[in-house]
Amino acid sequence: MSKSSSSTSSGIGLAGLVFIVFLVMKLAEIGAVAHWSWWWVTSPLWILPLAIIVITIVVVIIAAMFGK
Repeated sequence: MSKSSSSTSSGIGLAGLVFIVFLVMKLAEIGAVAHWSWWWVTSPLWILPLAIIVITIVVVIIAAMFGK
């Protein structure tokens, strides 16, 4: 009986957990989150991909400038 190790991760991660907390607080109208825009409630889902895209664009621009 051998254990198969998988490189895939299971779980929702920190961003998913923060989103769920914000969502529950928004829907239950708890605390300051009740008055937030939906953009901020969903921000844990889109901030990391947006940061990766911006960093990639900056790296490509720098590589194009100094790659010659």
